[in-house]
Amino acid sequence: MESLPEAVLIRILASIPAVDLVLACRLVCCQWKNLVDGAALWILKCQQEGLTGTESEENAENWQNFYFLSKKRRNLIKNPCGEEDMQHWGDVHNGGDGWKIEELPGDFGKEFPSEGVHKYFVTSYEWCRKSQVIDLRAEGYWEELMDTTQPKIVVKDWYAGRSDAGCLYELYVKLLSENEDVLAEYKTETIAIPQDNDANWTEISHTFSNYGPGVRFICFEHGGQDTLFWKGWYGVRVTNSSVTVEP
Repeated sequence: MESLPEAVLIRILASIPAVDLVLACRLVCCQWKNLVDGAALWILKCQQEGLTGTESEENAENWQNFYFLSKKRRNLIKNPCGEEDMQHWGDVHNGGDGWKIEELPGDFGKEFPSEGVHKYFVTSYEWCRKSQVIDLRAEGYWEELMDTTQPKIVVKDWYAGRSDAGCLYELYVKLLSENEDVLAEYKTETIAIPQDNDANWTEISHTFSNYGPGVRFICFEHGGQDTLFWKGWYGVRVTNSSVTVEP
């Protein structure tokens, strides 16, 4: 292999699975280590697997991290739209008549603005909340990656009211350490939707960056209630929640 031009060797290495490159090929010799640690190999792998041409690519400083983060990118919230009832949601507080799952668009509601979302969670006449805690290591985001690269963490949620009832909504997201100390947080004000609203779905989004080392968990919590105290499920509706770690 030593007689091969570097460009040819990079093409050969690019055909090898990424994990094997890092854990095995990198240990073969100094030349291979330098290639695996360099940008050219990972740029080629990104091109081969269609991971280039994004806004994130323009700001890529470490192409190996960019590759792994791009491959891992997915919604870390499980059951975001209620397709599995209340599975994966913890610390569930059922105020009033509690949480309920309904089919879109629902009574006095609107269809969701994108395809693929068919259900939503709806709150009642006293405060309802639910949460998920994401274990970043269990999801494949190792400590060194989180501590040194500190990739952006993007949180999104969608909420809406019924057109015939007013309601309240809150979102609270925390980045937690190993000991569950709060290292960074985002909390909305209590958002009030008036009665006789247009029932349109609204997206809320926040991006965590430069949050410092030590983040091991993400706690996502949202909830709300109606403002008329009508028995049943007239409170805020939520769906399509997401947490993604961006390249």
